[in-house]
Amino acid sequence: MPRPGARQVRLIGALAAAAASVALAGCGGDDARRTQAALTSPGTGGTLTWALAGRPGELDPLLAASRWDQLVTRQIHEPLVEALARPFRDPRRLRRGLAAFWHKSAGGSVWTFRLRPDVRFQDGTPLNGGAVLANAKRWRTTPQGRALLPGLFAADSPRPGLVRFQLDRRDPDFPERLSSPRTGIVSPRALDPHSGVEAKLGRQLRSGTGAFELRESDRGGVVLARNLDWWGTGRDLGPALDQVEFRVVEKGQDRLALLSGGDVQVAEALTPSLATEARSDPLLEVIGDGASALGLQRSVRGITRADEIPSLSAVWLTRVGTG
Repeated sequence: MPRPGARQVRLIGALAAAAASVALAGCGGDDARRTQAALTSPGTGGTLTWALAGRPGELDPLLAASRWDQLVTRQIHEPLVEALARPFRDPRRLRRGLAAFWHKSAGGSVWTFRLRPDVRFQDGTPLNGGAVLANAKRWRTTPQGRALLPGLFAADSPRPGLVRFQLDRRDPDFPERLSSPRTGIVSPRALDPHSGVEAKLGRQLRSGTGAFELRESDRGGVVLARNLDWWGTGRDLGPALDQVEFRVVEKGQDRLALLSGGDVQVAEALTPSLATEARSDPLLEVIGDGASALGLQRSVRGITRADEIPSLSAVWLTRVGTG
């Protein structure tokens, strides 16, 4: 499977909201933020239901090995490096995420990242140099982290809002490595231990900075609810969905049947024969090919590739008679 986010990182290397609020138990956010988010746009709000080929079993981003694990945890835990599209806008116009700027020195063996200000984790913890350094300690002291970020031997925060990574080799692809869903940033308060040393995700609820937060998880799937306090909402980045439901449907023919019947809006991992069948339905479209093809109802907007792990903050649902 290709490394998620590689195309997006190349695009943003050249670069310097949208949902009706609903009353969900446990959601925070003040009245002003709710009002700001309730913009009138085609397809505002709603639930996107996505049929997965397997059951998400790991919400710790660092340990998320399968595509469906990464797809779910990516919506909760954002990597430092990402390119975010705005719903209802040109998907080619991208904005940077948690890292607003970065540069290399020492020939590419030292990388310094400037963090976006005023970002908080869903549990209220500020995203600052200390929070990123706890994640960097975890990457350096676990086998999974060392495999993802070979050569990382030290990190510090020379000034507030700056994080510097030191490598034992030159690595021009280091920002791209930090775009992987598996390097999603976790609140130190959700890590066990909080220091990050050999840490695992100790608490799943409200552990990321993402546009969605965990609402339910069982053998049948996962339900995510819109994070009303997401930092991107005030920057016109969405999310344009109230809820995302990931439903486990192991048989491809069953996934296609649910898609054709309108019970789900996205069905993943369609075989070539199932993709051909889906293309014959005027209400469906297929993106990608091979075993990674995605089937979508034509009401879905904002999903353009089947071979990457997308941020669903840019996805919206159209209504009859709207674009």
